[in-house]
Amino acid sequence: MAGAEVEKKPTLEMVQADGADEGCVTFVLHEEDHTLGNSLRYMIMKNPEVEFCGYSITHPSESKINFRIQTRGGLPATEALRRGLNELSDVSQHVLSTFQARVQEFKDQQDEPMD
Repeated sequence: MAGAEVEKKPTLEMVQADGADEGCVTFVLHEEDHTLGNSLRYMIMKNPEVEFCGYSITHPSESKINFRIQTRGGLPATEALRRGLNELSDVSQHVLSTFQARVQEFKDQQDEPMD
């Protein structure tokens, strides 16, 4: 239909059982797969206040992951997720800038005449 608004799926959903504390949450990440799931799980598990972090892909034909975080010491699972995402972003930015610098070094060497 022309002009009809298409309902946009949320990128992130939070699923929490009634009465559960903030330290035990499952997040549903839409349009994601093992690429984000495994690296994010690794970053979050480096936090000593995280007791458990894991993810599962619901079905190979669905592009979403269920991401479970369980914390100790009163840390909200949302805070552990936020920290993990920020740390993963920092590491990714470092890798990208290092790669770009090395590519530029290589290009500069190619422009120099050989002795």
